[in-house]
Amino acid sequence: MELIDEHPHLGVEPVLREISVLSATYYRWRRAEREPCERKRRDVELTEQIRKIHTDSGGIYGSPRVHAVLKRKGVHVGRKRVERLMREDGLAGVSPRRKGFTRRDPKATLAPDLVGRDFTAPAPNRLWVTDLTMIPTGEGPLWLSAIRDAFSRRVVAWETSAHADADLVLTVLEYALASREVEPGTLIHHADHGCQYTSIKLTTRPLRAGIEASMGSIGDSFDNALAKNLWSTIKTEGIRGRTFTTRAEANLALFEYIDGF
Repeated sequence: MELIDEHPHLGVEPVLREISVLSATYYRWRRAEREPCERKRRDVELTEQIRKIHTDSGGIYGSPRVHAVLKRKGVHVGRKRVERLMREDGLAGVSPRRKGFTRRDPKATLAPDLVGRDFTAPAPNRLWVTDLTMIPTGEGPLWLSAIRDAFSRRVVAWETSAHADADLVLTVLEYALASREVEPGTLIHHADHGCQYTSIKLTTRPLRAGIEASMGSIGDSFDNALAKNLWSTIKTEGIRGRTFTTRAEANLALFEYIDGF
């Protein structure tokens, strides 16, 4: 076929007869060479959409989340294809890193595990999960505590402090109760065995509000997986790779991500 292009003065038909190639075969080859196939054109369109979603996420989303966004937009494409196009375009998301741990107060009275790793709920304000984590800054640690609704997966309330004490987690609980209408006897408040959650302040306040306290086992992140997943998402997408000189800078970044993005 290349022989014809190299010697156009010979004429197409004589050369085709000489090499025993049908005219239709030659012209199909020419069209295929000049026009990209439908799949390639579709790949170009998808890559543009993927690139925009990835950029809008601040370079955070990997192929699973990009695929989910495309699906919500009604774009029918396989996850493997999205993964391939992102790889070919040099796009990648960010991944979570190391986990933390919980210190237990050996003298505390523990609540039973009413969840049993089943983080589903029939309606809002039926199951709240809570935890706290540390954000490093140049001024020292900034502690973040939050409550998440198992039904909507949304953050009900959150707060930060320079101290990982009972006052921090109690403040978050008060914010949550002030923002939601909770019917007594219908809500489970699930935490881990941290001393903040086994303190007198945190055991008496839910009782007064008609909330059932629940706790997972010690040292097992799966027993509070929905809360741990929140930290993984925030640290991976909101603050990973950033250095905070002050606690105020870190607090602003958390506000922009949790209440903004």
